[in-house]
Amino acid sequence: MKKDVKTILRLMDENYGTDLVCYLDHENAWQLLFATILSAQCTDKRVNEVTKTLYRDYPDLKSFASASYEEMEEAVRSTGFYKHKAKALVDCARILLEKYDGVVPSDIDELTKLPGVGRKTANVVRGNVYGIDSVVVDTHVKRVSRRLGLTKEEDPVKIEFDLYKVLPKDHWTLVNLQFIAHGRGLCDARRPRCEECFLKDLCEYRLKTSRGSARASR
Repeated sequence: MKKDVKTILRLMDENYGTDLVCYLDHENAWQLLFATILSAQCTDKRVNEVTKTLYRDYPDLKSFASASYEEMEEAVRSTGFYKHKAKALVDCARILLEKYDGVVPSDIDELTKLPGVGRKTANVVRGNVYGIDSVVVDTHVKRVSRRLGLTKEEDPVKIEFDLYKVLPKDHWTLVNLQFIAHGRGLCDARRPRCEECFLKDLCEYRLKTSRGSARASR
């Protein structure tokens, strides 16, 4: 496994690069936190379209904290699950001001106490704002990790901790970007392009489906 992991990461680095980028537009920690809350079941493109106007109309935490749930619902409606997200943004702003003097905490336990913030959202903030190496398990990271045999788990939190064990720390944050790019480009949920994939000889999913196809053709 260790040899395979090194090879997988080397090929990921070669094909997707090693630059750390964030797909969600933001200028500070709370903007990234709120954008990540909005990104649940929503594309980054849509979130960026919404926050472009949202952060103009609500330029600071005080403006979010003083907003009504109803007006915030209208502002984030197009991101889906807007009632839950609107309440999370308003309540989160109030707590950040009241408890943390407007500063987004870096501690994961403190972050996950905030409304609408799970480990995925917390780790996005920790990795991109505070430079704390953190694995973010979204749908792409989950799918690619399982197909490559890096985890057998279904639960995102268990997958996160499995990846901490098998991946070197210098790739914890980077692998989020690489696996997302891989999941969007080659390792599609329904139609993975296995024969075009540079990881095909290392992928448990591809090897299993190849064996299944071979047996079926006999």
